[in-house]
Amino acid sequence: MRAEGQRVFLDAEHFFDGYRSNRAYALEVVRVAAEAGADVIALCDTNGGMLPDELSQVVHDVLGASSARLGIHCHNDTGCAVANSMAAIAAGATHVQGTLNGYGERTGNADLVTIIANLQLKKNQQVLPDGLLPEAFRIAHAVAEVTNVAPSARQPYVGVSAFAHKAGLHASAIKVDPSLYQHEDPASVGNDMRMLVSDMAGRASVELKSAELGVDLGGDRALIGRVVDRVKEMESRGFTFEAADATFELLLREEMTGKRPRFFTIEHWLTTVERSADQSITTKAEVTIIAQGKKISCNGEGNGPVNAFDNALRSGLKQFYPELEILELTDYKVRILEGRLGTGAVTRVLVETSDGDGEWSTIGVHENVIAASAMALEDALTFGLIRQGRTSE
Repeated sequence: MRAEGQRVFLDAEHFFDGYRSNRAYALEVVRVAAEAGADVIALCDTNGGMLPDELSQVVHDVLGASSARLGIHCHNDTGCAVANSMAAIAAGATHVQGTLNGYGERTGNADLVTIIANLQLKKNQQVLPDGLLPEAFRIAHAVAEVTNVAPSARQPYVGVSAFAHKAGLHASAIKVDPSLYQHEDPASVGNDMRMLVSDMAGRASVELKSAELGVDLGGDRALIGRVVDRVKEMESRGFTFEAADATFELLLREEMTGKRPRFFTIEHWLTTVERSADQSITTKAEVTIIAQGKKISCNGEGNGPVNAFDNALRSGLKQFYPELEILELTDYKVRILEGRLGTGAVTRVLVETSDGDGEWSTIGVHENVIAASAMALEDALTFGLIRQGRTSE
């Protein structure tokens, strides 16, 4: 292959297990491969069982016994794939194998996104051409979208929680010096700092979160106090705003103006689920709405009560707000808040919606899952209309 001008990479599968079993034979394999002209010999922790100190010593020993250019290939079965890769680099490996976002069999492979960011930001080693590291967030999430795998909120550097803060004291400190709770500038990897609003939060969190959403509270202490009190009261009933920025922004607008942004009112709704003798299921919804001074009834069908309700609501509203056509429900999550109550528990519904240019999340909480869903969907459409430039009634 070398004679034909091709580069040769040898993946030494199960190398570290083999090294433990027969050190001399493992070193001989590396020596022979190097003499045969392999450009890189990648030492593979195939079953993912190595720890950083052990792996580092093996790489050091192999380099001491051979002039080969070594690479590293780690799996994450001990949760150490990234740490092992970094240890191998420190010991002298110059070639790293992994996957974007750490996708792989079992518990995954070494996450190249994290490794690249570590090398460039912590070790000052140039890995990517200038200006490309800030693309990390976008690329990581694009890969997640293509593979249809939900992005990990806690992924280092590029997770949406990587630079998120909610405790009141933390928020106050962030205002003074972001480096107190952020090890890097989020912009260095294309991420953003996020303020999470919860019952742990105080005035500083609310101010920072409002600024993040582009809502100017003007330093109004009374207004900020009302928002904090409202958040605490709603969270006592099961609401959470950490992943529902749009619902929180609607709350802010309501407290600022004394009136909730409203384009329509849902006056009545009814959902039915019918099973026929042939075992087929039919789900229908009837919704009565008032919009622009007119009352109409609209109907919809779907693969479940929530889908039928959504279809009915949209079918009626589109005649008043045709721009709703571009809105798409992209995710729907239900969580039982009081498991001990079984089927009588309070449910929390989180809805994610997209208009092609961005996504937003809304929340609803109720004993009835359809009612909770209706709350979240109403907020989703209301916020979508605001994004489209509509002024509420």
